[in-house]
This record gives sequence, C-alpha cells and structure tokens, in this order.
Amino acid sequence: MGGGTGGGLLVAGTTSDAGKSVVTAGICRWLVRQGVKVAPFKAQNMSLNSFVTREGAEIGRAQAMQAQAARVEPTALMNPVLLKPGSDRSSQVVLMGKPVGEMSARGYHGGRQEQLLGTVLECLAELRGTYDAVICEGAGSPAEINLRRTDIVNMGIARNARLPVLVVGDIDRGGVFASFFGTVALLSPEDQEFVAGFLVNKFRGDVSLLEPGLDMLENLTGRRTYGVLPFQHGLGIDEEDGLRVSLRGSVRESEVSSPVGEDILRVAVCAIPLMSNFTDVDALAAEPGVVVRFVDRAEELVDADLVVVPGTRGTVRALEWLRERGLADALARRAAQGRPVLGICGGFQILGEHIEDEVESRAGQVDGLGLLPLRVRFAREKTLTRPVGEALGEPVEGYEIHHGVAQVTGGEPFLDGCRVGEVWGTHWHGSLESDGFRRAFLREVAAAAGRRFVPAADTSFGSLREEQLDRLGDLIEEHADTDALWRLIESGAPTGLPFIPPGAPA
Repeated sequence: MGGGTGGGLLVAGTTSDAGKSVVTAGICRWLVRQGVKVAPFKAQNMSLNSFVTREGAEIGRAQAMQAQAARVEPTALMNPVLLKPGSDRSSQVVLMGKPVGEMSARGYHGGRQEQLLGTVLECLAELRGTYDAVICEGAGSPAEINLRRTDIVNMGIARNARLPVLVVGDIDRGGVFASFFGTVALLSPEDQEFVAGFLVNKFRGDVSLLEPGLDMLENLTGRRTYGVLPFQHGLGIDEEDGLRVSLRGSVRESEVSSPVGEDILRVAVCAIPLMSNFTDVDALAAEPGVVVRFVDRAEELVDADLVVVPGTRGTVRALEWLRERGLADALARRAAQGRPVLGICGGFQILGEHIEDEVESRAGQVDGLGLLPLRVRFAREKTLTRPVGEALGEPVEGYEIHHGVAQVTGGEPFLDGCRVGEVWGTHWHGSLESDGFRRAFLREVAAAAGRRFVPAADTSFGSLREEQLDRLGDLIEEHADTDALWRLIESGAPTGLPFIPPGAPA
C-alpha cells in the first residue's frame, strides 16, 4: 500500500462502548502490516485505566494498547487530555501527561475544554507530520448536542483537522440502524459533511440478512457501510472505564483454559469504588486454570485462593467501602489465616497502617487495615515512573501512578513495597505481565492456598497480547472494505454527501 503523508481518520461511535477503541487498534494493526507508518490519537479520554510512557507521561491505557497495535512507542501526543474521575461530578485533568488539577464537569465544559483545543490540534498536527496516517478515536457519541459547542474530541476536531469520520455501531445491543441515522441527523450541515459512513460491530449470524438494511441506510443517508465486523469473544482489551466493569463473570469474557496441574486457582478482585487499572489482573486471567472474578461481598472471598485489592482514584473512599461491606474484616481474617492477599497501588495503601491524605480526599489522618507495616502520605506531586527490578528471583517491569508516598517500616521487601506472611503489597502496576515473576508468584499463592495448581511453563502474556492485536487487524482486513478505508484515510470524506434533516438544534 502506498503511504500518503499525514492522512487521517476519526473513528466515532453511536454510543460509549460501541467498540471505538478496538476498531481503532484494529485499523492501526491492519495498516502497519501493510507497511504504513501509523499512530493512534485520542484528543480527550475519560478513563481510570492509564499507563506511563517512557518519558514519564500518563496517558489512557487504550492509547498505549493502540500504539502497540501500531508498533510504535506511546507518547503524550497520542492522548493530550486525560480525565480521571474522582466522583460523579469532578475529575483530575491530566494535560500532556501531567496532572494540572481537579475540575468539575461544569467548569471543564464551561470554558476549560475550549481552551485546550489549540493544544489538541497541535499534537495531532505533529503526529500527522511524522506519520503516514493517524487513526483518531472519538469519545461517547458525536451527537451529544448539549456538548457540541465545547467539543474537542469528536466533530470539533474532525472539522478543525478536516478528518473523515467513520461511525461505529454495536449491533449486538440492537437499534443500530436508528443509531446510525440519528447520529447523522442530529449534526449540523457543516459537521455532516465529514461523516463518511458506518461500520457495524459485533454482528452475529448471516450477513446476507443484514445487507438489505445497509442498502436502505445508504439510500436514506447517502453514506455507505464500510464493513460488518463479526462478534468475537475476548477482544475487550485495555478497556477505558473501570466503573462499568461487570462484577459477575470473568475478566474480558476470557475463556479459562484447562489447568496444567490438578487444581484451578480462584482469584477474587475487590471491585472497590473508582477502581483504576483493573487491567493489572488480565495477566492472571490469561493463565490456564486461573479463574478471575470481580466481587463486592465478603462471602465471595471465602473460596478465593488469592484476593486482589486493586488500584483506585479514591483510596480513603475505597477503604470506607471495604469496611461498610464487611470486606475489610474478611481481608483481616485471611491475613490471620495465612491466606494470600495482594494489594496494588491504592490497594497497597489500603493494607497499610495509616494514611495521611490532604490531597485526594482531604480526609486527613485515616487508619488503614493494618495488614502491612507502612504509612502513606499523599503528596501533591504525582509519581509517574517505569521501574525495573527483581522479585522471587525473577526480573520484573512495571509502572507507577500515585500521589501516595509509602514509608515501609518492616516486612520483607517486595517490588518497592513489602510482604508480611501471605500479604503482599506494591505500587507497581503491570508487574504480573512479567511472565517468570507471575509464574513464581502463582506458585507461592498455590502453595499457601493448598492448591495443586501448576502455572503453565509457556504462557507469554506479551505474545497473547500480540495475538489479540493481530485478531483485531484480521477483523478489519477480512470484514471491512480496506481499499475504501484507505481512500478515506488518504483523501478525506467523499464530496457531495447529502444533508440529513433536521440537523443540530439551533
């Protein structure tokens, strides 16, 4: 495929969770396999799942995953604005990888967002000047008419950067034709000029039964459908929103392979409020014979071989929640019985003795669960690092994203945290993606739990992730009109697209 310079595409959606992130990743992987130098971009991301780039910038994990799909190193340019919810009404604003303060939704949409448009466009222009193509991801729906005036992530950026827009709809939810039509019909004539067409996601069944509807949609809107992607399990990788994770069932619809040993290993993840970087447990779910589930009741910890207390954007609030639901007492009983508990980042802080927080919750001095010998003081400056080390005789890599500074006063050292008996704690996210360390850790857990579980000797999380990304690329290559997609990326939206009334309200 030829490489035009600075081509681009915006992948929008009829709703949140329509599949924009994975479609963007799939297009990136398809393009890079064709020899195109491609990068992902999302102007503004709202997510509690984030990642630290090599230069120490915090960006959404979805953009880091898309960069991996594109086989490029993720940078802050790819996600210049990251919003990390701290409540239903306010978020921490991370600009170019660094936190710049908390802001209410009203304050952000009331003026701050518009001020960031210049920064966002500069980042996109820099990427387009470096890469043959930039595949941008929108947010929510472009037809959120109440937010259009301040929009910098959907049609606001499409019009300013003259990007063709591909609208993705999740047909598994139903109502996809109405969603496609309504999305276009609620946009202004100027916005509609950039909406090139549609992509159906998560289709089950015989495509020939869908085709008459796609023809009708094209007759109604003057816009074609660029592909129908079939439903596939296990492709919800590095999702953006920990608030929407299901409390029931295993992670990412993952299918548990048969164990290598005689027993399976059960992992319960406490679904604490404002749960962040729940992607940490994906590497556990990838192990044959490991069953991972999210739980919110104390009795669900009883049969667990390992309990994980994950990261959170609200450490003190999560601590209160654990106490209110009886999970704190259940964790204390586990520790007393020598049954494994792992705390990661905010979960690590919760397991300590004392928390001094004048930054996140402004709650002041708060008692932790007292299961690990550490005191935590919240600093205004956020720690953003990519540490490398060793644990259980194996090399480990990770990344740190936290305001809490831990003073460890005892126990055995463990990934800059500590271990007491079978209670482990660390600030390191992503450590379980290090294969040798993960296997060694699971062997320890199985021994403490009395399970005849044996980690598979050949599970490579990195290889599994690459296989997933290749499956996304295959979906685009096999089920989308790739020639037409490339023309969009290279040349922009077709001219003469009809206006669909009524358009945006005045």
